[in-house]
Amino acid sequence: MKPTLVVLAAGMGSRYGGVKQIDSVGLHDECLLDFATYDAKLSGFGSVVYIIRKDIEKDFRERLFDRVAKNFDAQYVFQSHESLLTQEQIAASAARAKPWGTIHALLCAEKVIQAPFAVINADDYYGRDAFKTLGAYLSAVTSESTEHAMVGYVLENTMSKSGSVSRGVCTVRDGMLASIVENLKISYEGDSIVSEIDGDKKQLTGKEWVSMNCFGFTPAVFTPFNAFWEHFIANNAASEKAEALLPNAVDVLIHSGKGSMKFFTSTENWFGMTYPEDRKIVKEEIAKKIVEQYYPQMLWEK
Repeated sequence: MKPTLVVLAAGMGSRYGGVKQIDSVGLHDECLLDFATYDAKLSGFGSVVYIIRKDIEKDFRERLFDRVAKNFDAQYVFQSHESLLTQEQIAASAARAKPWGTIHALLCAEKVIQAPFAVINADDYYGRDAFKTLGAYLSAVTSESTEHAMVGYVLENTMSKSGSVSRGVCTVRDGMLASIVENLKISYEGDSIVSEIDGDKKQLTGKEWVSMNCFGFTPAVFTPFNAFWEHFIANNAASEKAEALLPNAVDVLIHSGKGSMKFFTSTENWFGMTYPEDRKIVKEEIAKKIVEQYYPQMLWEK
């Protein structure tokens, strides 16, 4: 069975100032996500599932989904504030505007995922090698396997000059992920790279391996991820800011002994749609890859 690509595309885009998931960057108004989906299709994936918000459905279909669905097995599901919550939890979280995070998003798609799957963000460029790596790995594992995988990137290759980024800083031993610590605010201070956690600043070398939410899982992961979510929401239903994040759940997964993560690497230079200034950079990078014939001028048949 061919693996599935699952795309986290329900973010609010607060730093970007708009729905960055479907902002055009290609020669024919393709989104950054078009290129990731195209790379996955070329790399042996058999289908794609997008996780979106209901309020962007119309634009999402017009700007991306309808053309992809003509060329690939594609579907989408919704993540909403109320998804997976009890009535009591919904009432407790009535004042909350912030999404519940990437674990919550992934669990919203659980019922439609029937095969080993990769997870990516909608607004990051990963490079085709990452999809080839995960596509090959996921095609060879069973749905019951508890050995999962990820592709890590070199921190200095994933930084933005426009502002801070969130990255999971990884510790790797013998080709396996040993730990992952989500750093929500990594930025440049002069020529230095600094991470700030709870007001404390720590200088990083830039050579650290980091997570870009490029993971490969089997369906067996949903059992521990559901347990992680249940514990999170039981303690945070009334919180206006706490988020259930995928790197945190992965760290719990490996430390609990309920799963392991094979660690693959990529030296690809990242670009993505985090800040408004990033769109110009993304357009230029995509244009270069088209000139180099890495991508065709027209990705999808109409």
